[in-house]
Amino acid sequence: MDTPRRRFVAGSLAATALSLTCSRAHAQSTALKIGHQFPGGTIDQGDFRDRLCRRFAADVEKRSGGALKFDIYPNSSLVKVNSQFSALRRGALDLSLVPLSYAGGEVAETNIGLLPALVPSYEVGSRWKSSEVGRLLSQMLAEKGILVVTWIWQAGGVASRSKPLVAPEDARGMKIRGGSREMDMMFKEAGASVLSLPSNEIYAAMQTGAMDAALTSSTSLISFRLEEVSKFLTSGRGKSYWFMFEPLMMSKVIFDKLPKAQQDAIMGAGAELEQFAIDSARADDVAVAAVYQKAGAKVFDLDNATLAKWQTLARPIWKDYSDKNENCARLLAAAQKLL
Repeated sequence: MDTPRRRFVAGSLAATALSLTCSRAHAQSTALKIGHQFPGGTIDQGDFRDRLCRRFAADVEKRSGGALKFDIYPNSSLVKVNSQFSALRRGALDLSLVPLSYAGGEVAETNIGLLPALVPSYEVGSRWKSSEVGRLLSQMLAEKGILVVTWIWQAGGVASRSKPLVAPEDARGMKIRGGSREMDMMFKEAGASVLSLPSNEIYAAMQTGAMDAALTSSTSLISFRLEEVSKFLTSGRGKSYWFMFEPLMMSKVIFDKLPKAQQDAIMGAGAELEQFAIDSARADDVAVAAVYQKAGAKVFDLDNATLAKWQTLARPIWKDYSDKNENCARLLAAAQKLL
């Protein structure tokens, strides 16, 4: 065989080998689905929770050398929001960024993610992961088939239609969405009637007058454009009795099937995004006031005296949660150690 022909054959063999290698690598990649209820955007623009999911996907794909890839489904387009927790438990959904308290009807312990005034600041919330309450919560969730990948706390505020909702006495006679069983209990004690629905359904309820006021995170107050149907805002900047645990979670059934290197890539990327989450949530606490003021709404903030009134209302609610079962009692006792 002459030299040019040898080179041609060698080149062809090399190209074939490379093609087979690439095809094999592509075939071995695993595609995982991330669902959430928030508006979709890009990795740089939009609701920070959607951006966090996209950053997570890009980082894990890089860390895993392309072995793990992700499809992201915003706006509850894959699984309805109230079904996401149970879908994670069954392995029917791979990952979801969802408020933990939405699972309160299915698993009573998860309501600790939105107990009124139990987490009074980002500093306290950030300490949960490495403290006793975080270890207990992680263990309980693992037993239910779920892993926390990114710990995310968000402060929230109140958007209202007809009058401001600042102090407990303002709630009397209003129809309010609190966001969890225990939060709703507190508003009932204040003389309000309550509605239970996910944050992506608040706009329609406010628009029709079925709801007078809604508590939700600062980010959701912006993303769901509630300034269009509200005349008043009580912001979560500075002080708030409403802090929600809204983690990125993964099905343990799916996680356990992955090689350790891929598991490490997932948990490493998730942990690194926690500072991004805190910074973004704090920024939205400030930004929401500007958004509502621009729309013509009146904006209020909580002072220490008003916050103390809400805390007084909240303490009997903590006991009700603690009395549910032994796990709830242990979680609450551990959380109170951080106050």
